[in-house]
Amino acid sequence: MAKSQDQNKAFGWAANDKSGVLSPFHFSRRENGENDVTVKILFCGVCHSDLHTIKNDWGFSHYPIIPGHEIVGIATKVGKNVTKFKEGDRVGVGVIIGSCQSCESCNQDLENYCPQLVYTYNSRSSDGTRNQGGYSDKIVVDQRFVLSFPDGLPSDSGAPLLCAGITVYSPMKYYGMTEEKGKHLGVSGLGGLGHIAVKIGKAFGLKVTVISRSSEKESEAIDRLGADSFLVTTDSQKMKDAIGTMDFVLDTVSAEHSLLPLFSLLKVNGKLVALGLPEKPLQLPIFPLVLGRKMVGGSQIGGMKETQEMLDFCAKHNIVADIELIKMSDINSAMDRLAKSDVRYRFVIDVANSINSA
Repeated sequence: MAKSQDQNKAFGWAANDKSGVLSPFHFSRRENGENDVTVKILFCGVCHSDLHTIKNDWGFSHYPIIPGHEIVGIATKVGKNVTKFKEGDRVGVGVIIGSCQSCESCNQDLENYCPQLVYTYNSRSSDGTRNQGGYSDKIVVDQRFVLSFPDGLPSDSGAPLLCAGITVYSPMKYYGMTEEKGKHLGVSGLGGLGHIAVKIGKAFGLKVTVISRSSEKESEAIDRLGADSFLVTTDSQKMKDAIGTMDFVLDTVSAEHSLLPLFSLLKVNGKLVALGLPEKPLQLPIFPLVLGRKMVGGSQIGGMKETQEMLDFCAKHNIVADIELIKMSDINSAMDRLAKSDVRYRFVIDVANSINSA
């Protein structure tokens, strides 16, 4: 019994209140069950959702919270019913770690829309166990929610694909952006989501324009990320010239902002897809929606089958995130910088090499 308890001990960095300050935290993971995979965490990306959650910006945080849902690691133990993985495999764990596995959504490989969806952190499993995320040394996950990490993807810069990658890939597929090459996609916001949207959009053969409040990132958007053009929303003449030129817009902005300028950019039958999660509701202008037969929709990550498809696609096309690798002890300063959008374009924690020393 004592040996089993020792094996379940885990260590991470948790927020204990809405100050969002993260500090060392000892806790326990559940035992590795028959269908489970235990993962030694190597790297974990830092998502904007992590920041919102530790600050309780959305009003449903339950402390203590260990964030992190862009996890890459090594399988160290597998249950007797596990057929997809073996010890030593490199694997990924993303935003979700559980669902009912029997509803209509689950049966359609849309576990991300299951009414009983279980998020990787700030959630409870069906047995009441509090789930903690990837800013920690290990995690235990049902095999259905573990992903095979392709050989061609680096563990560090590939980690953000487990949230940011699938968040932009899934709506591109669902809303028909990949059906015809040469269609015009606008990407509003060039941050953790937006910069990956540019790369995946180009890999799908789309014409991609980055939409931003300032010209600060114009050269890197075009020269480094491969965007075709850059549109500054404060430049009234260029915004006027761009009216009705885009087939799709992915809105990745997580701050409060106006949707009206984005609607104006869409052609008749154009589609605006909201991906960012602002703290306050946005106003929806009805006239441009109705008069242009335009559509507004949303999308939340993707199911497990589609997420694996996305990882394989990114490996094939050499798509990774642009990252800044940090130590675990740097996480609070990284969160402060993330709040100011001071990162190009995703922080990733080198968990395995820094969590113990931290």
